Amino acid sequence: MTNTGKGFITHVDSRAFWIGGYPANVWVATDCRESRHWVARNNGVSKTKDQAQTLVTAAVDADKAAWDNLSDEEKALAGDKPVDITIP
Repeated sequence: MTNTGKGFITHVDSRAFWIGGYPANVWVATDCRESRHWVARNNGVSKTKDQAQTLVTAAVDADKAAWDNLSDEEKALAGDKPVDITIP
């Protein structure tokens, strides 16, 4: 689900459960009643860990390809090449 800005993750949410954001608008949260309410409030769709990892990997691979296509000068400005991410 897409981060919609203010109110996407409230103070109450962050105190009730762990949540982490990853590329491709993948959000990983503790599986509890409060996190399920948060997903519903933000019109999210639950995925299996494998499905979520596939989305994250595809986004990182696209970022790596884009970085590879930069000139040396652009790479110097862009910083390090994106690295693989494994969601918890």
